[in-house]
Formats: sequence, C-alpha cells, structure tokens
Amino acid sequence: MPDASLYDYIEAQRLAFGKDLTIVGHHYQDDEVIRHTDLRGDSLELARKTAQVDSKYVMFCGVYFMAESAALLARQGQNVYLPEPSADCSMAMMSPASLLDKIMGILTRKGRKVIPLAYVNSTLGVKAMVGSYGGAVCTSANASTMLTWARGQGDAVLFLPDKNLGNNTADQLGISELNRHVLSLKGQGANIDLAMADRAELLLWPGFCSIHTRFTLRQIDRIRSEYPDARVIVHPECTPEVVKAADAAGSTSFIIRYVTEAPQGSTIVIGTEINLVERLAREHRDRVTVLPLVESACTHMAQTTEERLGNALKALSEGSKTFLVQVDDALKAPARASLERMLAACA
Repeated sequence: MPDASLYDYIEAQRLAFGKDLTIVGHHYQDDEVIRHTDLRGDSLELARKTAQVDSKYVMFCGVYFMAESAALLARQGQNVYLPEPSADCSMAMMSPASLLDKIMGILTRKGRKVIPLAYVNSTLGVKAMVGSYGGAVCTSANASTMLTWARGQGDAVLFLPDKNLGNNTADQLGISELNRHVLSLKGQGANIDLAMADRAELLLWPGFCSIHTRFTLRQIDRIRSEYPDARVIVHPECTPEVVKAADAAGSTSFIIRYVTEAPQGSTIVIGTEINLVERLAREHRDRVTVLPLVESACTHMAQTTEERLGNALKALSEGSKTFLVQVDDALKAPARASLERMLAACA
C-alpha cells in the first residue's frame, strides 16, 4: 500500500475512478470500511442495487456469497470485486451444492415433489440447484411469504440452510411441529430418518448462523432485570425460544426501522451482529439508548478491512483481476430462476 494514510488513499482512488466505481458495504462491516461506501444494505438489497448503478466496477464489502449474488445480477459489462476473496459465511458453508443434490435425490426417491427454499445466505451453487428443482430463495424479511408460496408448489418444502429461520417462519404460519422434521446429514444423508422425512410437510436443513445462536434466554432475563422498560429486538436467525422471548423479531432492515421509529427516550436491546448495533447506538444516541443483548461479531465479515479495501482498489487501478468475482456460466440461468421466482412471488 502507498505511504499515504489508508483513508486518504481510498478516498483518492474513489475520486480518480469517479462514476466508474461504486463501493457497497453490508451492514455488518465495521465503520472503517462503511465510511468509504456509496451504498449500504443487506445482502440481497445490495445485489439488486448493483445492477441499478451505472458504474463499471462494483467493490463489494461483505462475504463471498453476497458478492456472487451481486455478480449474478450485474449488468452486461459490469464487474464485481471482493476485497477479501476468502471471506465466507459459516452458514452458507453448511450446505454445499453437491450435498443438496444428493439429499434432494433421497427425499424425492419415491416421486414426492419436494420444493427447496433456500435462504439468500447460501452459495450460488445452492441457488442454482434450488432453481433447477423448481424452488426459490428467500430473505429473512420475506421468508413467510416465500414459505407460503413453496407450500403451494409441491408435496413438501425443504428449507435451507438455517433451521432457526425455518422454524421461526413455521411458527409464524402456524405449521405444527409435528409436521416438521430436521434432517440428519451425517454420512452424507445416509442417516436420514426416511419415515419421518416422508411424513413431514416441512423439512429443515440443520444449519445455523454462528452469530445469532450466541443469544440466549439467560441474556434476555438479565436485560429485563437491569432494564425493565427496555424492548428486546432480535433477528429471526436466533433460536425459536429466544425469538419467542423477545418483544419483536425481524430482518436487519426491520431492526434499523424499529430503532429509527422508536419514541424519544426508549431503551432498545438488540440481538444481532455487533457492528450494526454499535452503529445504530451512535447514530441515534441523542434520541434513544441502543444496547447489545450481548456482543456477537462476525469474524468472516471482519476479514474485509480498510487495508484490504485499499489493496483491492490499488489492484483494480493497475488493471488486475485478482479480486474479480466470476460466476460459472452454467449456474447463471438456474440461480437467476430461483431469484426471479422470489421476486415474482413478492411483487
């Protein structure tokens, strides 16, 4: 990197690229990265915004599956770059596309029509596999709508990879626990209870978010003891018992809106990634008190640092494709189909 300060160097690069460059950042990035971004949002929101900007280059500050989605939706001639190509997502890694294909073969062996519904926090390979089986993707904000849609498309739904979001959505829709079954993926699916799977209306992949499973009932009890008037808000990737004990649960956008619209003097305790919680606390400090349920940081998001952003911009200015995110042509059509089914169902 040049000798100039990172901040000044990155800002100089932004000025030099002008309209040819847009830097986007996920809400879970730390402020040293976020302060350089032109757009911020959740994963799908940023992917959709990518195609709406005129820039030839989009630098995506987030994790790999997010940049893949942005690259999938990018316009012709528009390239997406990731400052840290190794930044991944533990939840997305829990559902490799090859295993999903094998599991779908097992679940449909008798001709049963199982519709896969993949949380957007999944790889492009999974999105493509889901699309090829007639399924769709969903977000935490539209999971209820999309699960309702999927139930109308076949005999059963396989929700993946987050069992907590799947269970919380099923609770919203009144799907009995007797009609749900969490699959065992030990032995590459060899240990699936086929009798239970064949009876269940909702099949759940056993994945989870390592950030949101850190929140517990004990933490909520402690907060209610210390701050009796506080409102506890959590993300639906939390466990069902935590979601039920909270005052409200919703997507990242829901949490931001909840804080923004909260009455003056409110105390709001949030169970989600710490960078977002601390940013909301700073932005609204003169109006409301925002506290974390407990500090929970995403180490994968933390891999994208200001220094790595600077390195990626330097490489881009030199014409390097080191940080370019490339999408396998064979995956484009089925992956796009899974996204388009969601967009059509939520129109």
